[in-house]
Amino acid sequence: MKPNIGTPDRLLRLAIGIFLLVYAYWQTSWLAFGFAIFTFYESYASWCAFYHLIGRNHCPLPKK
Repeated sequence: MKPNIGTPDRLLRLAIGIFLLVYAYWQTSWLAFGFAIFTFYESYASWCAFYHLIGRNHCPLPKK
């Protein structure tokens, strides 16, 4: 899997993951917990399944 999200997207997904994790704990929601774990994975791996499906890439080009 090639990275397809950049640093700003990763930070946003990390913040959303933290929010979902707190929400899942507060509401005891397994669904929110699952989304939180998936969002943490996206942030860690710099890869978004939805972006991959639609062919988007927000990762900056490597410097030469």
